[in-house]
Amino acid sequence: MRRWLPSFILLALIWGNSFFFIKVALGSLHPLQISFGRMAVGALTLLVAVLATGRRLPRDPRLWGHFAVASIVLTTVPFTLFGYGEQHVSSVLAAIWNATTPLCTLLFALLLRSEKATAARVTGLGLGFAGVMVVLGVWQPISGGEAVGSLACFGAAACYGVGGAYMGRFITPRGEEPIVLAAAQLVAGTAELAVITPLAGVSLVEFDAPLTVWGSIVALGAFGTGIAYLLLYGIQRQVGVTAGSAVTYLIPVFAAASGVVFLGEHLTWNQPAGALVVLLGIAVIQGMIPRRRAGRTAPPEPAVPAETDAAA
Repeated sequence: MRRWLPSFILLALIWGNSFFFIKVALGSLHPLQISFGRMAVGALTLLVAVLATGRRLPRDPRLWGHFAVASIVLTTVPFTLFGYGEQHVSSVLAAIWNATTPLCTLLFALLLRSEKATAARVTGLGLGFAGVMVVLGVWQPISGGEAVGSLACFGAAACYGVGGAYMGRFITPRGEEPIVLAAAQLVAGTAELAVITPLAGVSLVEFDAPLTVWGSIVALGAFGTGIAYLLLYGIQRQVGVTAGSAVTYLIPVFAAASGVVFLGEHLTWNQPAGALVVLLGIAVIQGMIPRRRAGRTAPPEPAVPAETDAAA
């Protein structure tokens, strides 16, 4: 843990405050402009790092095809959905929806058969999605705008789940270095948004935006996208995709701090309560809650040679 825990906490801090910067940027920018800006700055940040360390981007066309698919579901679509979502919900609630990412990651990993279904995982998924219902407050009337915003944010988390499972199967096992993988993915995503944004009738850059908005885009790009994806790939290389996605445990904590303190946002009781149920489900999935064994503990058995144990 000493090798990856500092990166894990730093990633949670960076991504937790990303929701704050998205909310600030929405004061002057379209969600597509925010997505393109953060992707372009993030790609530039990592390309400089790649060149500075003497590395090169991959040349395999098939791998770039995988990057194109992964960037759609890991950056292009979810970044834009969170922008749309935060037009209707608080940055803290958006971060809570983001916390469902490990549930979505496991669900799609099971569908792709890269993970095996176990009793703990099925139970954890059930708890997690029950928590989603609590966060949504399905027993009370929900305004149209809040429902749309919540649906957009949950859709973004679902995209992360698809992307995490896809990346774990087709990209991460290729053995490329994390900085190269992150840079290539962001380059692919920036190219996609450079085409999609004008087709949607939105200019790529809003030159009249205030300095605070430009600062938010730089923070989102250099830290929330560039450095964050470098950290994410490194963590996933060491502990796996599903375990790495558990960074969303801490993201709502940092998001709540910045949202409440700097934006004056408020939460209803069911939102943090539902978030705790979601996190409990993830804890069950991750095997972080020990199971009790019935009966008395048996005395330790004699050591078995490695060859015999493997054959058994």
